[in-house]
Amino acid sequence: MVHLYNLHPFGSQQVVPCKQEPEQFCGGGRDALFVAAGCKVEAFAVSGQELCQPRCAFSTLGRVLRLAYSEAGDYLVAIEEKNKATFLRAYVNWRSKRTENSRVCIRMIGHNVEAPFSETFRDQMSIIEMPLSEAPLCISCCPVKGDLLVGCTNKLVLFSLTYQIINEEFSILDFERSLIIHIDNITPTEISFCTGYVAVMSDLEVLVLKLESDPKNRGSVNHHPHKTNSPMKPAEEGISNETSHLESDDFVMCQKPMELLGEKSKQSGVSVTLESTGLTDEKIKYFHVQHLLYRRFAPDISSYVLPDDIKLHSLQLLPIYHTGSLSSNGKNSSQEKELLSLFCFYSLPHVGYLYMVVKSVELMSIYQYPEKCQQAVLTPQFLHVITSNNLQCFTVRCSAAAAREEDPYVDTTLKACPPVSMDVCALRIQLFIGLKAICHFKNHIILLSKADPEAIPERRESPKRLLSRRDTSVKLQTPPVAEAGWNLYIVNTVPPVQLYKEMVDYSNSYKTVKTQSCIHLLSEAHLLVRAALMDAHQLEPGEKAELLEAFKESCGHLGDCYSRLDTQHAHLALPYYKMSGLSMAEVLAQVDWAAEDGSQKYERGLIFYINHSLHENLDEDLSEELAAKVVQMFHVAEPKQLPYILCSPSMKNINPLTAMNYLRKLDTSGFSSILVTLAKAAMALKIGDLETHRKEMKSHSEMKLVCGFILEPRLLIQQQKGQIFPTELAVHLKETQPGLLVASILGLQKNNKMGIEEADSFFKVLCGKDEDMIPQLLVDFWEAQLVACLPDVVLQELFFKLTSHYIWRLSKGQPPDSTPLRTSEDLINACSHYGLIYPWVNILISYDSSADKNYTEDLSKLQTLWWKKLLPELCQRIKCGGEKYQLYLSSLKETLSVVAVELELRDFLNVLPEDGTAAFFLPYLLYCCRKKSLT
Repeated sequence: MVHLYNLHPFGSQQVVPCKQEPEQFCGGGRDALFVAAGCKVEAFAVSGQELCQPRCAFSTLGRVLRLAYSEAGDYLVAIEEKNKATFLRAYVNWRSKRTENSRVCIRMIGHNVEAPFSETFRDQMSIIEMPLSEAPLCISCCPVKGDLLVGCTNKLVLFSLTYQIINEEFSILDFERSLIIHIDNITPTEISFCTGYVAVMSDLEVLVLKLESDPKNRGSVNHHPHKTNSPMKPAEEGISNETSHLESDDFVMCQKPMELLGEKSKQSGVSVTLESTGLTDEKIKYFHVQHLLYRRFAPDISSYVLPDDIKLHSLQLLPIYHTGSLSSNGKNSSQEKELLSLFCFYSLPHVGYLYMVVKSVELMSIYQYPEKCQQAVLTPQFLHVITSNNLQCFTVRCSAAAAREEDPYVDTTLKACPPVSMDVCALRIQLFIGLKAICHFKNHIILLSKADPEAIPERRESPKRLLSRRDTSVKLQTPPVAEAGWNLYIVNTVPPVQLYKEMVDYSNSYKTVKTQSCIHLLSEAHLLVRAALMDAHQLEPGEKAELLEAFKESCGHLGDCYSRLDTQHAHLALPYYKMSGLSMAEVLAQVDWAAEDGSQKYERGLIFYINHSLHENLDEDLSEELAAKVVQMFHVAEPKQLPYILCSPSMKNINPLTAMNYLRKLDTSGFSSILVTLAKAAMALKIGDLETHRKEMKSHSEMKLVCGFILEPRLLIQQQKGQIFPTELAVHLKETQPGLLVASILGLQKNNKMGIEEADSFFKVLCGKDEDMIPQLLVDFWEAQLVACLPDVVLQELFFKLTSHYIWRLSKGQPPDSTPLRTSEDLINACSHYGLIYPWVNILISYDSSADKNYTEDLSKLQTLWWKKLLPELCQRIKCGGEKYQLYLSSLKETLSVVAVELELRDFLNVLPEDGTAAFFLPYLLYCCRKKSLT
């Protein structure tokens, strides 16, 4: 289905001052137009809105049959006819042609130019003649590399663009015939070539190939023809043989229509052969062929139409490049573009087909023309089509497909883009009498119109009247001289931002009537801006900033549509609003809050956006007024989400009394859960109602409360601008129920809701300690982790943390800042990682009457870990070196000094690591021995 709008993509127009009726014409990069007529080519300067001015002219060998320009290399190539013979010639350095009579150098392809002639080539145009064994039929230049592909009967010839280096400051352009692609039974009428991708078209067939440059398949290209494809199927061979026997004036044999994509296109029966013609194997660019697409059409002979009415035309490969992929080294920026995506277009008189052909081959869009199409040209933004009396502008989906190739986050909650499958539309059908040909470059459309005198009626008749009087004679106004009038026009397309604004204004008429039409037109506007941004090398200075602003605005418009209109894709409001750069407050400010009695209907898209935004902990605080409206919205639309959204940092300005009232309404409506209880307890704490807080916390068991905190971690911990903040509830639990708090944080860690380092930081911030100080509540958490049986990788780090802290407190005589939750006996009974206390530890404790309970507890806990776990781990870390090498080494020496004094020799030997260096431990062993002898 094709939507039809009445927009204005075409701007001003002017007439090209040609001297003769154009036979061929094409754009020349950013600033030139070439027109071939008779035996001459005229070049015109085209710059912005200024008038087109003649630039230079040069003679050709004969009448120009085909004309093409390559921005890479800045050369013009033509197929010329003289005395029924055809010639292929390239015109290089044409910008140096000052006058028509200026000297021109003619040379053969591959001819080595000697140094004395270098100055001559620098300042004059050169013509490179490229002889072929067969007549050239069509040509195409690679827009990236500048290589030239020439179509002949049953084969394609590839000329690689090269440079002959004359000296360090000067080189001249040249070509080298490097490859012949033999294609059986196809006579190309049009070809297109882009970075190894080849599209070939005959009257009723289209074939798309990719020339692979993988050297692993080097053996499939020889200096002699070598088949690389599967042969025809037996059934098709039979048809072909039958055809040869039944050829006569009485029979017309037509093959059935066929469309084959990807690997299946090998079954087309078209045999492709590569023949290398390079001078050396090292210069071979392509080694084998990959088939991408084959399409064959059958003529509708039942309608008895003329052959021209069923022929294919307008074959084109359209590349889209990576944004900002240009590099600084090199002579021509167009040679350094990195291909992102590639599209193939071709057309029949009444229908056009657009395919994507890079990573996957698929049909993207089908264009049904309201009238017979003469020719079409594809751009990243539009498809321009000419009929006999109209210039038509259709939208395309190239930017939508390329966006998904370039950005993996498209089609997620982060980013969105209108779908490739979205129906195309016609933006404009502009009246233009007698259109014959079209081409496009930059923001210009070149049109050739030619009024046919034999087709001009004496007076205008409506199409219906002309059809109804088909059998009657129509008087024609024939001029005295049977020569039709012609004109060559340059039509400027309007700037993308100007057309975008018109499309947005147009969409406003659909907002209250047709939801899908509004979304469709805004999606077209979004794709228009996105395509312009992708075509960055065409942008003028200052245009990109304006386009980026329009892009964000278009995302905001689409977000508004999906959030407020009843559509099945309401979830797209979230990514579009994110891409718009609008804050949550700015989005909410546009919401209609008229109904406050609870009867207000909030669409799914808006609820989805607000819900996700509040869950993502955006660094944005809503005002008390907006926070209250959000609570009211969710009370009406999604009451089950209320406890969650109240935990969002963005909702911290909510009046706790307002929140409490809505939470109590959940209870009265029969909705109850542990989350509601915890949310009410948190709000009661903010109000200062400790009695209600205690009542709510006692209404469930500790295990259920832990489950509630796991469901919503933001009841305890919140994060803004990369910083961790314990909630008021967490601070209160630290003083009143530290065991519940530790168990809840442990539950969050076990359920992957909190990382190890994040948990450590949480307890340090909660207890007001800096990074170097370790609060007792964090030690309690570490001990709880051991009891919880965490993976071995985590355990080794945990052992080191605990034993290091035990040793630090013992050596400094530093008591814990709060009462430990577990004693050494509790840990021994609950966890296998804590072993029985060695007898010598009890002896040490009994001898030291000054030791307090905290000291004895740390020593008891230490000995069940230290001897088996910490000492080998400490030695291993010393061996690894690093920043803390000196710290670990001093800790080990200090520990060994204490142990050598306190332990007997046998016990001391038992705790030493088995892989330790004897020389390092020897002084401590000697001291332990002397100590015994002295006593």
